[in-house]
Amino acid sequence: MAFNKGHNFPNGSNPAPPPDLLAEFSHHDPVIARINNGSFGSCPASILSAQRDWQLKFLEQPDDFYFNILKPAILKTRSLIKNLINADHVDEISIVDNATTAAAIFFRHISWSFFNSLFSPGDSAIILHYAYGAVKKSLQAYVARAGAHVIEVKLPFPVSSDQEIISEFKKALDLGKHNGKKIRLAVIDHITSMPSVVIPVKELVKMCRDEGVDHIFVDGAHAIGCVDIDVKDIGADYYTSNLHKWFFCPPSVAFLYCKKSNNVKDLHHLVVSHEYGNGLPIESSWIGTRDYSAQLVVPEVMEFVNRFEGGIDGIKRRNHEKVVEMGMMLVTAWGTHMGTPPEMCSSMAMVGLPVALAISRDSDALKLRAHLRESFKVEVPIYYREPIEGEVNPITGYARISHQVYNIVEDYYRLRDAVNKLVNNGDDKEEILEAWVDSNVVKDAFMAEASDSVPKQAGGLHVDSDIEMSSLTSANAT
Repeated sequence: MAFNKGHNFPNGSNPAPPPDLLAEFSHHDPVIARINNGSFGSCPASILSAQRDWQLKFLEQPDDFYFNILKPAILKTRSLIKNLINADHVDEISIVDNATTAAAIFFRHISWSFFNSLFSPGDSAIILHYAYGAVKKSLQAYVARAGAHVIEVKLPFPVSSDQEIISEFKKALDLGKHNGKKIRLAVIDHITSMPSVVIPVKELVKMCRDEGVDHIFVDGAHAIGCVDIDVKDIGADYYTSNLHKWFFCPPSVAFLYCKKSNNVKDLHHLVVSHEYGNGLPIESSWIGTRDYSAQLVVPEVMEFVNRFEGGIDGIKRRNHEKVVEMGMMLVTAWGTHMGTPPEMCSSMAMVGLPVALAISRDSDALKLRAHLRESFKVEVPIYYREPIEGEVNPITGYARISHQVYNIVEDYYRLRDAVNKLVNNGDDKEEILEAWVDSNVVKDAFMAEASDSVPKQAGGLHVDSDIEMSSLTSANAT
C-alpha cells in the first residue's frame, strides 16, 4: 500500500503523516523533536520486522542458513546496490558494517604499498579538514604511520560556492607534488558531516586524475538515500556509503565499491576468516558467526521506499526541498544566515544561530545541544565555528538540521521557539547552560555520543604527517 501522496510534499501545507507512515516510526520517542536523522538514521517498523525474520531464520537452522541461504541473500543485496549506484559489475560491491570499516579496509591496503616500498616515505595523502574524525584517525593509524605525509585541506565555512572548495583543493594538490613528491591517495567526502556541506566530488576526482593521484577514495557515509550516486560518473576508485543513515536499513550496514582494476586484487577484509583470498566481496560475506540480518533487508527497504511517490529519488528531492525551507524559516526567525547555499545542502542544512547565544567554544555547543534535548525535547547537533580574526559580531554557532519522511514542521518550530526563549532570557541563558551539567557529565555525554571531529578554522591549508589529535576531540555529531 502506497503512503498518502500528500505527505511531506513541498509547496503547500505540511499535514500530519498518514497513520500507516506514523506506524512505521511509532518506536521513536514521541516527545522528542528528532531533527537529527543524519547521525544515526531511522529504520521503519516493517524493516525491523523483516530483520527479525532473518534473525529467526538463522536461529531455526543455522547450518542450512550458512550453507544455503546467507551468501545468495547477500548477493541479492549487492546486486540491488550495484544498480542503485550504477556500478558495472556486482563484483565491485562489498557489504561491510559501516563507512568507517570501509575506510580502514582501504587504508590498510594502502599501508602495504609503503611497507613493500611501492610507495616512498614522504609521499602524500590528501584529506579534507572537515573529514569524519574516525576516518582521519584511521588514516593516521594505517597510512601516516606507514610513512605518508598527510595534507589536510582546510575548507572555508560558511561557504558560498563550489569554486571556493575547488580552489583550496588545487592548493593541496600543488603542495602534494612539491619537490617531486607523489600524491598516493586522496580521500574526498561526498557530504561532510560537521559542518554539513555537499562537496563537488566529481570535480575534485577529475582534478586528482589530472594530477596523477594513484588512489581516490570517496567517503559518502551520508550519501545513499540523501543525494544521487553514480560511481561511473564520479570516477573514483573507491566509494563507500552507509545504508543505515538515509536508506532506512537497521544499523549497521554499508557498501564499499571498488572499481575493477589491478589495484584491488590484494584488497582484504580486516577480519580474516575462512573466505580469505576469495576476493573482498566474498570475504566480507562471512567474517565469522555474527548477526548478518542488517545486510539482508535491502530488498524490503526497496519495497518500503517505493511506497512513496518517486521512490527513493522522490524522497531525496522532497527531503532536500523541505530542509532548505525549514532552514530559511529558522534564519528568518533568528536574523541569521545559512552556512551554505541551497544547492550545497543535502537532506541536512547548517543554520546559523543567534549571536546572542555567545557560543565561544566547542563545550558551549555541546552544552547547548544537551540543554535543547533535556529542557526542550529537541535533538539537533550544534557546531562551533571559530571566528576569523577581525570579524565583527560573527555567527559562531550553527545547528545542523535534518529532514526525513517522519518529520513535521512542528519539529522545527520547537527548535525555533526554544532558541528564541534562550535569547529572550538574556543573561539567564548562560546561567541555565552552565547549571545544566557539570564538566564530568558533559565529558560522559561527549564520549558516549560522538566520535566525529568538528574542525573550526576556515580557509587555508594544514600540512602535518601526524594529524593533530586535538582536532579530533571536539565533536557532537556523526
